[in-house]
Amino acid sequence: MPDIVAMFFVLGVISGLLKSDLNLPKAAYDTLSLLLMLTIGLKGGMALHGNFSSGLMLEVGVVLALGFMIPLLLIPLLRVLVGLSSANAISLAAHYGSVSAGTFAVALAYTMTHQLETGGQVTLYLVLLELPALLVALTVYQMTRSQKSDFQVKSLLHETFTNRSVVLLVGGVIIGALYGYDEGAQVTQLLTGSFAVVLALFLLEMGLVASETLRKVRWHYWRVITFALVAPILLSLSGIFASSLLGLPEGSAVILAALTASASYIAAPVAIRNAIPEADIGLAMLASLGVTFPFNVLVGIPLYHQLIQWAG
Repeated sequence: MPDIVAMFFVLGVISGLLKSDLNLPKAAYDTLSLLLMLTIGLKGGMALHGNFSSGLMLEVGVVLALGFMIPLLLIPLLRVLVGLSSANAISLAAHYGSVSAGTFAVALAYTMTHQLETGGQVTLYLVLLELPALLVALTVYQMTRSQKSDFQVKSLLHETFTNRSVVLLVGGVIIGALYGYDEGAQVTQLLTGSFAVVLALFLLEMGLVASETLRKVRWHYWRVITFALVAPILLSLSGIFASSLLGLPEGSAVILAALTASASYIAAPVAIRNAIPEADIGLAMLASLGVTFPFNVLVGIPLYHQLIQWAG
């Protein structure tokens, strides 16, 4: 049986496809997403409390290297095998090089359910993998243009690091690392104790959103859909290899594999829409949110766990 929180995603997809009047008010969705990001950050920070080690910088370097490498590998593959235009290939590479906070949350819940050892630094993986792919993709885009782009790296850096999700994640990590499990218990216990419930409601809304994207599927998108199903499995192997190289515990390996297999459907669309106006954002959303996200939630994460166990 899939994890129970994943079933709320299924409920949302089915309700949306049936055109039910089920919906979450925007204010409720915003509140859930804010609570989810803050709780993830706090959990990671509390696990780091008093556990900083010299190996942390090595992990940071390897994870950053993954963030830069993945889009560089994807751009030519998307051009040649999927047959996308240069702008759309760069756009999808940015989405798949970046990461999904929703997938991270589901992977974290999976490790908790299966009682897998997980390091607190996994929250840092989520933050570290967000920016490199966007920088690489947009740099490649500028190099393909005959005229100088108006895009400014400083602007992207500002937008990325002041994004509310990043602020809450990083802020939560810092607060959690400073106070640990005990000193801030009057606040953190309420948030961490309700994590699974908040995630379930968040996934219900994500299911409704994904169903809208799936209704737009057309058969001439078959190459993109095939890519969106195959890419997560292949990309997860990079996370599994890095985990083996770093000697990460099993839960951390599952999360890193899930992150490298995921695709952004929040940060990347905003950045790409502004920086690459000729890219089809709807196509990227179809792949990342309509296909890859459901695949990871329902099938991918348990599959990556199995692959890690086989590799071990």
